[in-house]
Amino acid sequence: MSGEGASTPHDAPSPHRAPIPHGRAAGPAAARGTLRPRALRGPRPEKVPSLVASACTLVGLLDIAAGVFPRFRHSRFHALAEVLPGALGPFAAALALSAGVLLLLLAHGLRRRKRRAWRAAVLLLPAGAAAQFAYRHSLVGVLLAGLLLALLLRHRVEFAALPDPHSRRPALANFFLMGTLSLGLGTLVVATHPRKVVGDPSLADYLTHVVYGLFGVDGPLAYTGRTGTTVGYSLGALGMLTALTTVYLALRPEHPAARLTEDDEARLRALLDRHGARDSLGHFALRRDKGVVFSPSGKAAVTYRVVSGVMLASGDPIGDVEAWPGAIERFMDEARKHSWAPAVMGCSETGGEVWTRETGLDALELGDEAVVDVVEFSLAGRAMRNVRQMVRRIERSGYETRVRRVRDLSEGELARLRRAAEDWRGTETERGFSMALGRIGDPTDGDCLIATAHRQDQVPGPHGDLKAVLHFVPWGEDGVSLDLMRRDRAADPGMNELLIVAALQAAPKLGIARVSLNFAMFRSALARGERLGAGPVLRTWRALLVFLSRWFQIESLYRFNAKFRPRWEPRFVVFRSNRDLPRIGVAALQAEGFVTLAAPRFLRPAPRPRRPCPHSPATEPQERLGRRDVRAV
Repeated sequence: MSGEGASTPHDAPSPHRAPIPHGRAAGPAAARGTLRPRALRGPRPEKVPSLVASACTLVGLLDIAAGVFPRFRHSRFHALAEVLPGALGPFAAALALSAGVLLLLLAHGLRRRKRRAWRAAVLLLPAGAAAQFAYRHSLVGVLLAGLLLALLLRHRVEFAALPDPHSRRPALANFFLMGTLSLGLGTLVVATHPRKVVGDPSLADYLTHVVYGLFGVDGPLAYTGRTGTTVGYSLGALGMLTALTTVYLALRPEHPAARLTEDDEARLRALLDRHGARDSLGHFALRRDKGVVFSPSGKAAVTYRVVSGVMLASGDPIGDVEAWPGAIERFMDEARKHSWAPAVMGCSETGGEVWTRETGLDALELGDEAVVDVVEFSLAGRAMRNVRQMVRRIERSGYETRVRRVRDLSEGELARLRRAAEDWRGTETERGFSMALGRIGDPTDGDCLIATAHRQDQVPGPHGDLKAVLHFVPWGEDGVSLDLMRRDRAADPGMNELLIVAALQAAPKLGIARVSLNFAMFRSALARGERLGAGPVLRTWRALLVFLSRWFQIESLYRFNAKFRPRWEPRFVVFRSNRDLPRIGVAALQAEGFVTLAAPRFLRPAPRPRRPCPHSPATEPQERLGRRDVRAV
């Protein structure tokens, strides 16, 4: 039996001789207790990508400075300009400028160990160094580029990360970003040669000359000597760089992100049938825009999505706890292969312990999940007075509720529910990832629970008498977890409270013993910060959370969940290092739909017609719906 702590007889130290300390050379010198002088070593391999990225940024800035500023040179080499061909100087200026911009763009890829970024940098560094020396005769830039190139070649094995999933959409963003950068650099190029301009042109003439130059056309400015050629080459290079990078991004083959296949979904459902009662978020692993990795035994799995270079998992691994380490190891291998930052959102305490033990990652409490035990729930008592009065008032207004399984609804009623949920969505962007299924009424989700509110004493609206809908997903055999909350904005306030109470009261007949409600982020900080005797740090932290609640429903969700007297289950975020937390936070906001990095609507391509989902009848398109929209709370 072998293991991490096992050792062979040859590995075991002799009882008569002390083991040689790490870093001490073996042999006579070591036996005498003397240390050999350490050889001159370079940086540690794991630090090379970060160091190279910083150096690449510096070299790129030097290349740009060499191409932009006329006086960026060493005077002792100025005599070389007399023996160089006349066209070489302007061409070198354009090449240095282009190489500098590209090196700045590659720095992020080098930091993430991308192989393609390494190849491009190896080609650009000699070109930029030669251009610097030919145009500005700067030995500093040449030496830095040479040292960086040597470092890249020596540690090339560190740059083996595969590309990220991508589509052709970034081409449009690149066009605007590179166009803006080129316009700014072009203006700077023109502004650094004012003494070479003939006449007294206006500011409009300067700007027009820049725009014309980006398209390779001579502008209204006239220069003395070779300055006009240098400026023209530089502006033309910037314009060509913008065009080439945009064309490359538009024409490169797409590499879509991993998605659940029918076989993956079938295997996940089999695992949930056996182990789904362990985690209330387990059923959300069946989102079809997630990828999945299975343990070698196939008894556990981790689902994820890649967002902005972050490999984002959600909830606990699916399946047998004893097989979790195998699935986690596959997850980490995939993250290392692509140089993605691994992160887990919303895992339980048990899941966090396994993740941190198996990977060495760190964990931070993110918030609490509200879980209501059906047996203990009651509207009686002073603590439930507000909820009781609201529910009774709404019922007296003529509303009635229905709580049913998806399999008990007709296809026509399911179609009406999908349309209503889509129309009542609070934002244009779909929200939800870690606690959202992304669909409603799918035939494969027959165990899901739907609670609806109706009012028949009014003129029917576009969705008939339907006024609100709640959707729950299964949590094992005796539980459900809230997926989405939608209501007609014209309906009376309190629809969500009404339907939650209706679902809790109908739960015993449906064999449901526990109901998971919304996730309350930073719940403990809000609760402790309002208590008597809270310290200044805790009060300040709570005040900041209350302020942020104007845009993110932090306090309102906590207050809403607390109405039902739930028990609170802590949830954690697992991450690699503190410096990854900002990236993980932005990626999580993107995945949940709170931050959208998209082009303006008038620049977006026309939407493609939806194809029928292979898991449902061809006549019913799948509606992608967000998680727990509680804007009405």
